[in-house]
Amino acid sequence: MASNTSKTARASVRAGQAGQGGALSVLGEFKYLIPLNGGKHAYVRNLTNGKTAHLRTDSEAFVEEIRVLAAAGHAAKIRAEINGLNAAHPGDGWDATEKRLVEAGVFEA
Repeated sequence: MASNTSKTARASVRAGQAGQGGALSVLGEFKYLIPLNGGKHAYVRNLTNGKTAHLRTDSEAFVEEIRVLAAAGHAAKIRAEINGLNAAHPGDGWDATEKRLVEAGVFEA
């Protein structure tokens, strides 16, 4: 059976489908944090400006980036994501990262 779509269009669809199983998007849900280096660093994906920052999780820049996202209404999702990372990788210090964010008042409404 011949297809009416072009070779380029089919390749584009295949390329788009290949990235669906990754850690960035699960069932259409946006992931804000991509852990790196055993939780010492993370990519922080910011929906408000479309940028992804590579930050140390114990840095002030990380706290401020999460504060911007929390102020934009993403606090509950980010906190749930940090708790999920802590459950999946208990030795990576995500509990300490969450504690640092709570002490900085990031999640307060």
